[in-house]
Amino acid sequence: MQQPKAIHSQRCWVDGHLQEATIYFEAGIITNIIPGPLSGSDNNVTDFGSAVIMPGAIDAHVHINEPGRTDWEGFETATTAAATGGVTTMVDMPLNSSPVTTNVAAFQQKLAAAKDKLQVNCGFYGGLIPGNVGELQGLIQQGVLGIKAFLVHSGIDEFPNVGKKELEAAMPIIAKYKIPILAHCEMINGVPEKAPDKSSPGSYQQYLASRPKKWENDAVKLMIELCERYDCPTHIVHVSSAEALADIAKAKAKGLPLTAETCPHYIYFQAETIPDNNTLFKCAPPIRGQKNNQQLKDALISGVLDFIATDHSPAPPALKELVSGDLIKAWGGISGLQYLVSAAWTSLQNDLPLEKFIPLLTENPAKYLHINHEKGYLKRDFHADFTVWSPEESFFVAKAENQHRHQISPYIGERLSGKIIATYVNGIAVFDQKIINKNIGKCIIKKRE
Repeated sequence: MQQPKAIHSQRCWVDGHLQEATIYFEAGIITNIIPGPLSGSDNNVTDFGSAVIMPGAIDAHVHINEPGRTDWEGFETATTAAATGGVTTMVDMPLNSSPVTTNVAAFQQKLAAAKDKLQVNCGFYGGLIPGNVGELQGLIQQGVLGIKAFLVHSGIDEFPNVGKKELEAAMPIIAKYKIPILAHCEMINGVPEKAPDKSSPGSYQQYLASRPKKWENDAVKLMIELCERYDCPTHIVHVSSAEALADIAKAKAKGLPLTAETCPHYIYFQAETIPDNNTLFKCAPPIRGQKNNQQLKDALISGVLDFIATDHSPAPPALKELVSGDLIKAWGGISGLQYLVSAAWTSLQNDLPLEKFIPLLTENPAKYLHINHEKGYLKRDFHADFTVWSPEESFFVAKAENQHRHQISPYIGERLSGKIIATYVNGIAVFDQKIINKNIGKCIIKKRE
């Protein structure tokens, strides 16, 4: 079937507001945008009525786990889920694949593994671990979009955490290329405030207490200190502690090159209502209480937090300890890539208008990734990546419609607002009620001298 060469809606996100328009595209590039109603009939125009057409949603934090752990996820299933959920571009973390992406050889293996498996576009991060500072320049020159570091154990031994010493060695190199260092901000100073009680391993409140806000707050302070010292673009991933927001705000007010994200699960779910023995909700940092999470929403509205990303971190059912309900043993990670747009909108629809919401998934992550010259906006000569969705329409999250490798997610059984109608990647409809075209996505590689 011939692909349409234009799409129309009464609500297109053009020039910073929703307006009626027809968007023309060819060879994956937007060629023209004509405001106003459709004139005449054109078989090459698909009319989406009053659905919202926005730039393709960008998820800047995803664990695809290929090569090496495709039994956890993989490019085929991850990008299928992304397209089904309206995501047109995502960025893969250097773990939990095997090998981890901490040198050029591993990066080349990653690119080979992604070949002919991408329903959406995909960029990649490299990783900082003890002993690999000498590998960073090669990774950056080969085209990774940032360098990820953990300040606490990552969950897999192949990707150990770093400390201040390694960060001080790495950040001048990263700063030279003006790409971000991404930090998982938990840092153990002393012992946990309350270690999990092994006699009650399914208690969510005990798990929450075992990873206190102080861990996160202290790590954020350290990253801000180093960001200022080395003038290195620094990104705080998955902010969960509202107590860290004041430091982030102060650093931004000083003009430091600091950005920060949070995730849908930190603003959709609340610790008070998470049942014991349900390991689907385990992640690190943990999902915190309602008052804390409302402050995260407020920070998205004010701009203290820059955008929303899923931190999609799936695992097989056995690793999630679904049968035992053991929160101490269970893999920590939320499976949520398919629900980025809908879960985020459901969480925020009563707090901010669409006009303030859309940039959190489009232009803001595009700016952070330095791809805002080609993605994140509906403009002539930009990539023809589109998310078509109905913010007013709700839907029940059915297990059978989950496209991740494993149909386990805390979102299953929830009713979300914001139904995805169609997803276009590089000018081709990939999703329209179902996946209709495959292998349309491209690798995003930004090589540097």
